[in-house]
Amino acid sequence: MPPNSSINVPKNGVIKRNINDNTIVDDNDDPKQIVSRDYLRVRSEKDDWNCFEHIIWMNVFWFTLLHSLSIYGAYLLFVDAKFYTILFALFTYNVSLFGITAGVHRLWSHRAYKARFPLRLLLAFCNSMAYQNSIFEWARDHRVHHKYSETNADPVNIERGFFFAHIGWLLCRKHPDVKKFGLRLDLSDLKSDPVVYYQHKYYVPSVILMCFLLPTIIPWYYWGENFWTAFFVCAILRYVLALQSTWLVNSAAHMFGNRPYDINIAPAENKAVSFLTLGEGYHNYHHVFPWDYSTSEWGWNINLTTFILDQFSRIGWAYDRRFATKEMIRSRKSRTGNTQHYEAQELGY
Repeated sequence: MPPNSSINVPKNGVIKRNINDNTIVDDNDDPKQIVSRDYLRVRSEKDDWNCFEHIIWMNVFWFTLLHSLSIYGAYLLFVDAKFYTILFALFTYNVSLFGITAGVHRLWSHRAYKARFPLRLLLAFCNSMAYQNSIFEWARDHRVHHKYSETNADPVNIERGFFFAHIGWLLCRKHPDVKKFGLRLDLSDLKSDPVVYYQHKYYVPSVILMCFLLPTIIPWYYWGENFWTAFFVCAILRYVLALQSTWLVNSAAHMFGNRPYDINIAPAENKAVSFLTLGEGYHNYHHVFPWDYSTSEWGWNINLTTFILDQFSRIGWAYDRRFATKEMIRSRKSRTGNTQHYEAQELGY
């Protein structure tokens, strides 16, 4: 596949397999269904769709209530919570994020590595603790995001602003292009996965158990924490903080930071987001090499998810980890990246 071949885009936007860096393509694409981002961006520029005309008021109420309750949880964190409760809240925060980062993101969305059944089951429970939609729904939406990034077909389109990419996309109905072009995706691997199937089927009870009941009952039962303190700190506050951290990947990591791998796309390298999300802030790299299990070329550096996955690899639970070679990275940098920033990173600056 020649890396710099040209694209001739017909009026209907469907092109033949003549690929360059601006083409939306993955290993499972039907050649007849490949679409140019240039074509979708033209559609986006001409579009007058207004998200404020499609607000889901029940979601507005839910997230307003949730964040209001989390303020009381923050108050209890400082004035009433026991030390072990604070540690447990931090632990469940990381467990729930691991269900997103290592599970639904790197494993199920991008197939960046393979996992044995025990790890897949563990990740499914961790994902339910995160309560950010089922594995199937989250992976489906994320594949659409990568395939049609920065267009109306992108469910978290950063072109609509920070707020929309952060939380606004959850407060309104999806743009018609998200559904239209999302139907072109191959989701057969998700549909045939029994862990994904049963987690989706029993998602509500699994969320009640993992996101709310266990984080509340464990501190109350084992070290005598006040029931409501445990609920507001370990369930509500922890859940909201995990949501906010995850959303920062869609907003902050698409606006703020360097772009050493591709200066032509919005995703950026944001170490603050990486710290908060166990390694998901190396976003310019991730959008260039989405199939790399580490989402970064820097190994364990501010990337707890990669560290843990490497430990699971030692016991055979994670295997066939995919990663970009130095040669591949350098080649892409020379064509599309900020080479000066890349050289500075290599020197440790």
